[in-house]
Amino acid sequence: MFQKLVHLADNRNIDSWAVKLRKRRLAFFKTLINSLPPPVRILDIGGTPVFWERMGIREGAGIEIWLLNLVRFLSVPPHYHSIIGDAKDLKQFQNREFDIVFSNSVIEHLPDFKDQLRMAKEMIRVGERYYLQTPNRYFPIEPHFLFPFFQFLPLRCRIWLLSHFNIGWYKKRSPEAAIKAVHSIRLLTEKELRALFPKGAVYKERFLGITKSLIIHDGWGAEERKD
Repeated sequence: MFQKLVHLADNRNIDSWAVKLRKRRLAFFKTLINSLPPPVRILDIGGTPVFWERMGIREGAGIEIWLLNLVRFLSVPPHYHSIIGDAKDLKQFQNREFDIVFSNSVIEHLPDFKDQLRMAKEMIRVGERYYLQTPNRYFPIEPHFLFPFFQFLPLRCRIWLLSHFNIGWYKKRSPEAAIKAVHSIRLLTEKELRALFPKGAVYKERFLGITKSLIIHDGWGAEERKD
């Protein structure tokens, strides 16, 4: 199994692997979203139009999507709204303003648990429902650096590696920049995720029998699925 994981960590193999898992993830979310009658208002924290195009969401489907990011998309289709905002402070939105608050692989980019908790509370506040996906800290291949057990190495070792080699999606950089990059990722465990969203149901996305990522969601009632 370890040899398969090392082979997987090669950039040449990651795309096909990620596509397969993404298709499964999209199919699961579509069962949730299709259970809601239109119109449906969705706030996507950190999202892009490409993701929703892959989902098959088209104009006229009765679904309106707000894409919240640090920068605004210059051009989006009519049923999208590109807005600038902070996931930790959604003060521009009222309680339960959206039918769904959605986030895919974003919360782990907040550098500490306190900020992650702030994001979780805001998602729960502004949405009737929420759906959040994040990589599992205990999966052997760190998903950003694509290096076996990178997240468990001593901090000094991780900084040294990134300041001497290209690792995963990250190019080699100065020690100062490497420190910033390493500190910018904080992967979550299932226990931590449940603490952030205590009422949520957890769905585990597995690869080779190991939980690769965690999905937590709430608000769909009978349509929800627990692992």
